[in-house]
Amino acid sequence: MNEVAVLNTSAGEMVLEFWPDVAPGHVENFKKLALKGFYDGTCFHRVIKDFMIQGGDPNTKDDSKQDTWGTGGPGYQIKAEFNDKPHTRGVLSMARSNNPNSAGSQFFICHGDPRFLDKQYTAFGKLIKGDDVLEKIATTPTHPGDRPVKKVSLTSVKIVSADSVK
Repeated sequence: MNEVAVLNTSAGEMVLEFWPDVAPGHVENFKKLALKGFYDGTCFHRVIKDFMIQGGDPNTKDDSKQDTWGTGGPGYQIKAEFNDKPHTRGVLSMARSNNPNSAGSQFFICHGDPRFLDKQYTAFGKLIKGDDVLEKIATTPTHPGDRPVKKVSLTSVKIVSADSVK
């Protein structure tokens, strides 16, 4: 069955398709985390207009841990699956540290066309619905450090049949 991710955010709903043909491990990891509610209650902690919006850090569920936002993960890391998919607007990709095999749960959705990330980060899906929501989040005012002034929450991530969101 062809599945998509429905991201319910405080700014609206986004729907992402997956690319299991080029990044099967990343697709499975994202789905697994989403299905167990890992992303529910997190927020987009890093927002850079014309570049990307980043989320997926479990530390962002707790406002008192703001100094650790951007460092959290699921407690394990997955192997990079670099591929030929270009990083263009709407592309879903995994965030990581300097180690190519350090992705865990943090992901980003491209707002601009950061092609310099091609073959450096694992692209594993694309926004198919909710470009207006991406625009709203990406252009929200930010503090230094690219943190949104007003918290942009990720209420839930649901994995559903692609046919159900046509």
